[in-house]
Amino acid sequence: MKGAGSAALAFGGLASRLAHAQEDGGPAADVLEPYGPLIPDPYGALDLPEGFFYTVLSQTGDPMDDGNAVPARPDGMAAFPATRGRIVLVRNQELEIVPHEETAGRRQRAGDPLADRIYDPGGRSRRPVGGTTTLVYDPASGRIETQAMSLAGTLRNCAGGPTPWGTWLSCEEAFAGPGDGLRKPHGYVFEVPASVTPSLVRPVPLTAMGRFRHEAAAVDPRDGAVYMTEDRPDGLFYRYLPDEPGLLSRGGRLQALALDDLTPTDTRNWDPAALDTVGVGQDSPARWVDLDDPDPREDDLRYQGQALGAALFARGEGLWYGDGSLYFAATSGGRGKLGQIWRYTPTGPATGTLTLFAEPNDRRSMANCDNLTVAPWGHLMVCEDTDGDNHLRGITPEGGLYTLARNRRSGAEFAGACFSPGGRILFVNSLDNGLTFAIRGPWHRIRRA
Repeated sequence: MKGAGSAALAFGGLASRLAHAQEDGGPAADVLEPYGPLIPDPYGALDLPEGFFYTVLSQTGDPMDDGNAVPARPDGMAAFPATRGRIVLVRNQELEIVPHEETAGRRQRAGDPLADRIYDPGGRSRRPVGGTTTLVYDPASGRIETQAMSLAGTLRNCAGGPTPWGTWLSCEEAFAGPGDGLRKPHGYVFEVPASVTPSLVRPVPLTAMGRFRHEAAAVDPRDGAVYMTEDRPDGLFYRYLPDEPGLLSRGGRLQALALDDLTPTDTRNWDPAALDTVGVGQDSPARWVDLDDPDPREDDLRYQGQALGAALFARGEGLWYGDGSLYFAATSGGRGKLGQIWRYTPTGPATGTLTLFAEPNDRRSMANCDNLTVAPWGHLMVCEDTDGDNHLRGITPEGGLYTLARNRRSGAEFAGACFSPGGRILFVNSLDNGLTFAIRGPWHRIRRA
């Protein structure tokens, strides 16, 4: 966003418009059309405004350069600059535990020299097949130069986030282990280099960053702190303070966000009569509490934080850093359980301000916000994951909601929205359709409503 003051005013304006529409039974709040209305796609994939067009870069089942096929369920993703104008895309594959005979992606063979690069080969009958793929894209020619597996043997790699030092943090949205027929514990963050010569990384679980149902991660470039969301109905908002910024594997402190009240604060707004209901545009002073056991044997990390007064969030998902603040989605927050967008702004080493930016409670405006990113010109781009039609929604710095795209193929959720380093291309995945898109258009031609 353009800055703390303008962003606060922007979302304050949004709040008043949403409240007015709901009280009066008026139209949906996304009445803005800064790029014009959506045009039906004759190919039945993406509806976009006039002047915008898409290219399908990759599809599940396509052959890759390492001999594997592109895995299913592309999810979180980030774009990195490379030499000669190329772009490296590192993309999560949100895959589960499957029987050995149904494994997808890279197969382990006897004597395989890369066997030690599969984090968990699985038990006797079951194997985790999540991970990441890396694509090297040349926007000048419009073609993928190479794509290959870059992380293997992990579980349900949902979202994550880019780092300022050129790596992707791939997060497992899972908590599993030997009791589930696997060889190793899961529920960690893994770091994957954005390389122009992709190959399987040696997988190192970053245990000090917490074992829980991770969703997304974002790095504050000013101090190297890594913020993380948790996809639980009663999840927390975390941050990891590395002992050495940029060297995450060397240890650090894991903390959870709390509001100034020492009792647990419920930000979900599911009960409008609750005393701790948070209003749209409301600023809340925040602090951080240390978690003593970041690598628990049981799935109870959030309970550690709640006992210390940590705030509850309804399914924390997408998270992105922008101009001094962290923006994140709570997918089922709000009285309509249609999602909230939060903004956290650090104010000191151990303090900050938490602001509820948006809670539409109107699926015509935005429903179940998931992955999100901040565009170079200050708009927030939000992926929906809801029943029925799914859209890419935008939020302007002035506070207006609008629709950028509609998924026509099957109503599958959007995921992994991110911009190219120069801001000319928006990359996004259609998760259940197994498609990765590159969207171009006249981003600068914004019509004011």
